[in-house]
Amino acid sequence: MAERGIKGKAGVKRLSRTRNIGFMAHIDAGKTTVTERILYYTGRTHRMGEVHDGNTIMDWMLQEQQRGITITSAVTTCPWRDMYIHIIDTPGHVDFTIEVERSLRVLDGAIAVFCAVGGVEPQSETVWHQADKYKVPKLAFINKMDRIGADFFGTVEMMVDRLGAKPLVVQLPLGSEDHYKGVVDLIRFKAIVWHEETLGASFSEIEIPQEIFPRAMEYRKKLLETVAESDDGLTERYLEGEEFSEEVIKEAIRRSTISLSLVPVLCGAALKNKGIQPLLDVIVDYLPSPIDIPPIKGINPRTDRLEERASSDDEPFCGLAFKIMMDQGRKLAYTRIYSGVLKIGAEVYNPRLRSKERVSRIFLMHANHRERLEDARAGDIVALMGLKETSTGDTLCKEEQPILLEPIDFYKPVMSMAVEPKTNRDQDKLGFSLEKLSEEDPTFLVKLDEDTGQTIISGMGELHLEVLIQRLLSEYQLEVNVGRPQVVYRETIAKDAEASGRFDKVVEDVRQFAEVMLKLIPNNRGSGLEFTSEIPDGIMSHEGLSAIQEGVRDASTAGLIMGYPVTDIQTVFLKASVDNQNPSLLALRIAASSAFREGLKEAKPILLEPMMELNVIVPEEFMGEVIGDLKARKGEVQSITPKGKIVIITALAPLKGMFGYSTDLRSMSQGRGTFSLQFSHYDTSSEG
Repeated sequence: MAERGIKGKAGVKRLSRTRNIGFMAHIDAGKTTVTERILYYTGRTHRMGEVHDGNTIMDWMLQEQQRGITITSAVTTCPWRDMYIHIIDTPGHVDFTIEVERSLRVLDGAIAVFCAVGGVEPQSETVWHQADKYKVPKLAFINKMDRIGADFFGTVEMMVDRLGAKPLVVQLPLGSEDHYKGVVDLIRFKAIVWHEETLGASFSEIEIPQEIFPRAMEYRKKLLETVAESDDGLTERYLEGEEFSEEVIKEAIRRSTISLSLVPVLCGAALKNKGIQPLLDVIVDYLPSPIDIPPIKGINPRTDRLEERASSDDEPFCGLAFKIMMDQGRKLAYTRIYSGVLKIGAEVYNPRLRSKERVSRIFLMHANHRERLEDARAGDIVALMGLKETSTGDTLCKEEQPILLEPIDFYKPVMSMAVEPKTNRDQDKLGFSLEKLSEEDPTFLVKLDEDTGQTIISGMGELHLEVLIQRLLSEYQLEVNVGRPQVVYRETIAKDAEASGRFDKVVEDVRQFAEVMLKLIPNNRGSGLEFTSEIPDGIMSHEGLSAIQEGVRDASTAGLIMGYPVTDIQTVFLKASVDNQNPSLLALRIAASSAFREGLKEAKPILLEPMMELNVIVPEEFMGEVIGDLKARKGEVQSITPKGKIVIITALAPLKGMFGYSTDLRSMSQGRGTFSLQFSHYDTSSEG
């Protein structure tokens, strides 16, 4: 990276030649295979890793290689056409969706990989909406065109129906299934055929075959009409019959992609080494560089005012630690540098902790391999060593010019199990190891059950917890006994209630007094805890209101039925009394907490359980047995969609009935059924 030390105009040139992109998809759509091919064709690696052989570069963890799935997002950098592409390969399994969330938070563009057979699958929808949340421009790559049942046009239709996307087809498949040979480039209006003997490294451009020429003309016309609609000037030129040059078409598509109004669609067969080089070209041509996206915004913690940091080496330093990883006992903080320059040995300020830490080393990552750097600059994605207190989602900046960026949203665990070391002497080691794992993964929680003395771990699903247990053995050489997985419930209320709480004590010769009255109202499912006040402005100070709200939050951590967190309640602050001579924020907080708990008693507390969205794909001859089994598990079938000789069954089912479903489905379908399970919402429990 010869241009790392340059600033000014040259620095802008470096940024314009940078792409920060990620791959996202449903499990088994082929993300990692696509990434491995990209590394090979860009010269970053000299062999192609295969997921089924467990030898990929990006899936480097032992558990990933054994299972053939991506578990943790991996970062790498590769060159293409005088550009530097920083790539994050993210997991497709719903249990590891936090990896997608925190990666998309720092990326400038994303490639959604779809399986041409399965189309837009459940986790495809989840990651697509995650990208929408962060306003990330997207490309779509329809993979596995060589598979039996591949349906390019059906997948494009599903993008419209299920994702609300506006796909722009820029390539058509040349053949399909066993006869898949390559693609038709609708912009250059040429066909591209890959050479099998070179592992797809070389290809030929040929005239479009007659059998697909009419369809190619049809889609070329659609593409030109869409391009013309993107700009008034282009519309006028198109209506006048002007032929657009390749540069004009590409520039219009680039503008529309970055503005989120269009999604260019490509296709290929990564496992057969087809379609990757044009995908790299489109990443460079259509996805934004760091200077194409709006400046990052954050709050100045000193003034509470909104500030911006443009992507430039000349701006004050600002970065976001989006992922923490333990490497042989040392912490690596994966960080996106949004502005400024960070040098080895520099002090960084963490506005959340209000503390400074020193960066001892800076690395450019290639999966689990590291390349030392002297500095990191705007637009870079690097790993920092030496930050002992920094956590996922923390902002790093200069103390003299502080800024606090929007944090990353974390998902709440839905499943728990008890763990204990096989030998008593490993008790301390267990606590240390679990703490390190929870530092890496914000969706993995550890707590001690005071009633039983057991250590309880909580995560996003069976696979999530299973992988973490295996990591205890492989990384920390710690054998543990585990209890059966348990559902993590929530609690709420069934009716309105008013209650008051009082705190009146003398502490160090000072009277601490407050009385607070609250009203609790049941709220919509998924709304969480809402707090409002009926007190006129100016009667209660801002600090006082904050203390009451904190008291409510304190009391909501454990409900009255089984001690689970309380949710879906609107809390209304009605009135409060304090000692005017000595108003106490502590007394307000404790009184509010007491009032909330008293209100719970009167408001008919009920239990909520996690409901899961289930998608099952089975041959049609097994449909009846699968549906009967789902009903026995108290599942509710939402839809049944025939697709050739298979059916796709969508259902809602309580999590507690889905343990062991993988084994049961294999048994019912002679090993031919597959399913995905993801959290939908909490709803009234049959046990409540």
